[in-house]
Amino acid sequence: MSDYDDWIGRSFSREDRVTSRMLEEFHATLSGLLGPGEVPPGFHWCLAPEALPPEDLGRDGHPRTGIFLPRLPLPRRMWAGGEVEVIAPLRTGDRVEKTSTIRDVKFKTGRSGDLGFVEVDHTYVVGGATRIRERQDLVYREDPSPDRPAPEPPQTADWDVVDSWTVSPDPVLLFRYSALTFNGHRIHYDGDYARKVEGYDGLVVHGPMQAVWMQNLAARILGRPARFFRYRGLAPLTVGYDVKVEARQQEDHLDLRVRRRADNVVTMSARADM
Repeated sequence: MSDYDDWIGRSFSREDRVTSRMLEEFHATLSGLLGPGEVPPGFHWCLAPEALPPEDLGRDGHPRTGIFLPRLPLPRRMWAGGEVEVIAPLRTGDRVEKTSTIRDVKFKTGRSGDLGFVEVDHTYVVGGATRIRERQDLVYREDPSPDRPAPEPPQTADWDVVDSWTVSPDPVLLFRYSALTFNGHRIHYDGDYARKVEGYDGLVVHGPMQAVWMQNLAARILGRPARFFRYRGLAPLTVGYDVKVEARQQEDHLDLRVRRRADNVVTMSARADM
């Protein structure tokens, strides 16, 4: 761990503007899956991406580690979950300063092998006032081994669903969302790479896009963005599975999940505080 201590606390900032063109493309890509508001929940993930030339990319299409994030001895990157606090919504025309700070780096061994965890804090500031705070949880893993069985998917309980959406992810949706977020990860558009290198059974649906679905379903129920939204990836979602995005009412919050309709596997879960 001493090799990574000097990464903790490192920050970098960049700016972007909320434009009408970006919002139009966001609405077109996620039509029918957005809640109320001028700038829908989850749009902030389109702002100020890491933009590097090809020589600074890793094999997976992401910026290689050692530039913005620590150089970990594990090749596969996953966006595993996080937390979003909406203090005030963004507006069209806002000039946003995004500051990213590495919070923690740690390792452990799980059923699927060695794992590296990087926690990153992000703040989105407009005119000196913080609009959104976020914690992003990244997981780095070993390449898949044919000798190691895949983890068992989590069990699914029946819910008293108060609202839901049905989504049928396809390659066009994945491509357009990758373009919106400037996400070069090859698992979202290169089927051979996704299957043969990273061990998935097809093109992988973005974790943050699934979180966007749940954030916006919560906003539709509440009539506004949830102040706190916590989410966690549970199982891969690949193209070819239809899903239900579901919400159930609790006393002081909403539970949300993305559930594959064919086998009832939950790929992502969330909690939206009321």
